[in-house]
Formats: sequence, structure tokens, C-alpha cells
Amino acid sequence: MKARLLILTSVLAAAVFAASPEKPRVGRAQIDAMEKNFDQRLSRLWNEPFLLLGTTRGFYLDGFGAVFSAEINLVNGPNITPFQPVISKAQVEQHKKKKLERVPALKEAMRQMLTASAASLDGVPADEQIVVEVTISKYSWEDIAGVPTQILMQAQKKKLLEAQRSGVDAAIREQEFSAP
Repeated sequence: MKARLLILTSVLAAAVFAASPEKPRVGRAQIDAMEKNFDQRLSRLWNEPFLLLGTTRGFYLDGFGAVFSAEINLVNGPNITPFQPVISKAQVEQHKKKKLERVPALKEAMRQMLTASAASLDGVPADEQIVVEVTISKYSWEDIAGVPTQILMQAQKKKLLEAQRSGVDAAIREQEFSAP
């Protein structure tokens, strides 16, 4: 009985290992390179320190595509300190205005990241997706009405490459999420 169970387990394990691909389509080195590229692009957007919070995280999902996620602070804001115990209404309004002004530049950078990823990630099949997501941090005192808290863009690799070759805009699915 034990011998049968051992043989059955061995056969099942061999079948699982034989069915799984030896090497992933997209290697970690390719994902790492794109993560670094995204970090550089986001860091250079406004030439202000501390806007990129952490580093971009990327991964490949076999059958779906490549996904990259980052978190940024669009605008450094005033802080509550012993010398400034309250954030004024004017400071809150100015902060929101500046944040909203920066959203279009962030979206353009994200579109460029999608195109760069499609061109660089050779292992991603043409019919799979490239996804870029950015979470926008917020301060507890912020007025976030109408300000996105997350932007997600995705497109099929093939369509991104075709758009790049023809010089037209790609069919990018864009979603913007805001706080209620």
C-alpha cells in the first residue's frame, strides 16, 4: 500500500514538473530593468525629492501579461509641526490645485511607460497585456474631492507596438479611481 502511494506521488510530481515550463517567458532581469526605468521616469517628473514612495514593483502573469505598480506623492505638502500646528485653508487649496495640475503629466509618463514596456519585454506574447498602475498618496488633512487616488492603464502589447510604429495613439484602457 505504501509502495503504491509512493509510486503514485512520484508519478504525480513528475507530471507536474513536466507540465510546467522550464523557464518563465519573461525573466526577472527584464522585469527589474523596467522597474528601474519606471522609477527613473517618475523621479524626474517634477525634480522634487521624496515623490516616489518606495520602488516600482513588477511581475509577469503567464497568460495575462506584465504588471507594474508604483506609489507616489504628487506634491510635497506642509506638515504639522510645533511651529505650524494647523494647516490653513489656503494651504489646503494650493496643495490640491498643484496636485490636479500634475495629473496630466503623470498620465503622459504612464502612457510612455506602457509603450516602453511593450518594446522592451520581448518575452511577453503579443496578445497579452501590459499594465501600469500608480497609487497617489494623500495626507490626512487633504481635500481629495475630485483628485485621483489611483490611475490604472493597460493595453495589449500588439496594439502598443502597432501604435508606436504608425505614430498614432494606442488603444489604452485608462481607469481613474477617486476617494468617495
